[in-house]
Amino acid sequence: MLEDKNKKLTPLSELGEFGLIEHLSKNFKIKQKSTIKGVGDDAAVLDFENKKVVVSTDFLVEGVHFDLSYVPLKHLGYKAVVVNISDICAMNANPTHITVSIAISNRFTLEAVEELYSGMELAAKQYGVDIIGGDTSSSNKGLIISVTAIGEANETDITYRNGANSNDLLVVSGDLGGAYLGLQVLEREKEVFKVNPNNQPDLSGYSYIIERQLKPEARKDVVELLKALNVKPTSMIDISDGLSSEIIHICRQSKTGCNLYEEKIPLDPQSILTCEEFNIDSTTVALSGGEDYELLFTISQEDYPKIKANPNLTVIGYMADENEGINLVTRENTKIPITARGWNALKDD
Repeated sequence: MLEDKNKKLTPLSELGEFGLIEHLSKNFKIKQKSTIKGVGDDAAVLDFENKKVVVSTDFLVEGVHFDLSYVPLKHLGYKAVVVNISDICAMNANPTHITVSIAISNRFTLEAVEELYSGMELAAKQYGVDIIGGDTSSSNKGLIISVTAIGEANETDITYRNGANSNDLLVVSGDLGGAYLGLQVLEREKEVFKVNPNNQPDLSGYSYIIERQLKPEARKDVVELLKALNVKPTSMIDISDGLSSEIIHICRQSKTGCNLYEEKIPLDPQSILTCEEFNIDSTTVALSGGEDYELLFTISQEDYPKIKANPNLTVIGYMADENEGINLVTRENTKIPITARGWNALKDD
């Protein structure tokens, strides 16, 4: 069915701030029993009874974190929620609520904002979280999204970055590097499109890695899996900035060293093929690419039999004494110190 190019679009000025909030929130359904009051008052009211509350927040800024020339608004809304839920999962907690704030310029219509929020609603439904508030504001420079995620956990279940011990096993969920490679494909096709706007990109061979970039998933399933296996990680972090950066975070906060085995790093076949096409080293991509939103965690060696046969989890190394350093053990069995080359939100471009 062809898109109606003459469809009437609604300027946001027709609704005003409060009208927009009421319009966007009218379909929010309450799912969590801990939600006493959601949208519609000065503040939300939550009751977690005897659970501990975990909170995380993130900004997504147009031109820094996303490019609307190839990022659909619905995907962007979904991703904005997922990246925050991932932080809650990285605490070994259960995500329950989010708040959403946006600053938006007058180049966006009501229909565009509805598309953005439809992605957020889809993510909220997928992960069973309630959208309980937020704010809207005007922006002189495009679109800014801020999402705050709230979760709950028993105090004994919460996992921090600083609990790893020497000889613990280093484990990662899923595979790495795909999101970065998906971004490279999208950026390449954007440049081709600039030269020839009539040339439509053929992305059929890159569907997995493009989805990893545009529609990542938080590994709430891994948190649930570990509980079912009766495995309590000693430390945990999500891979947003790249494997190398996250390993360094755990090591520095736990005061340990680490030996990461290059041959054990999980890579999807499509990622390997795309690395060859772009002439990029796959290990470098896995170490520094970022935005995979997989979980990196450490476990006691006693728990290894519980996870060893699981296809979602890969042991990629082990923790060592702090004086051993943080090392990559290459396929040639050479140790190379790991340095952080992942995403830095404050770097100058």
